[in-house]
Amino acid sequence: MINIALPKGRLGEKAYDLFEKAGYACPSIREESRKLIFENEETGVRYFWAKPTDVPVYVERGAADIGIAGKDILLEYEPDVYELGDLGMGKCRMCVAGPASFRDSMDTTLRVATKFPNIAKKYYASVSRQIDIINLHGSIELAPIVGLSDVIVDIVETGSTLRENNLQVFETIVPISARLIANKAGYKFKYDEIRTMSERIFALCNGGT
Repeated sequence: MINIALPKGRLGEKAYDLFEKAGYACPSIREESRKLIFENEETGVRYFWAKPTDVPVYVERGAADIGIAGKDILLEYEPDVYELGDLGMGKCRMCVAGPASFRDSMDTTLRVATKFPNIAKKYYASVSRQIDIINLHGSIELAPIVGLSDVIVDIVETGSTLRENNLQVFETIVPISARLIANKAGYKFKYDEIRTMSERIFALCNGGT
């Protein structure tokens, strides 16, 4: 069996549709139930839903052979997994944003609110900017509005939330999309099965190599 970790939510549902079209259906996953694991012996797959940030952990530790994870999560946590390719879905970008009136001054330490401290630190280190990281987990856009931070580093999809709160994008750090990842040991032991599966997936999504 190939064990597959799917992220809960819209992205995971779209990813499962892709697996189903590729010939790895598991009808029970669409049933209303409290089950955590869904398997189909005929197609040789076992799926389970996980919190998006937990998917790389399940894959890295070998509880899942493969999984779907956003590039943002992979950059932030740097799990020891194989990144098999870009699925071309869940597209957005990691950006620096803040009030339109903000003007950066190198004379002061830049206050940066974010859910992605590692990505923010690496980005600002690359431009030699001294920063003060403010770790938040809720609505990041609130931070510069109430004066908690100067800017934010966060995922931007359409930009509508920023505009509604009089914020704007200053810099795009990196484009983000969903990636197919694999456990390193599992990839070696189940190479033929995983390689065949990934080739079918990428042939359908036209987003990866």
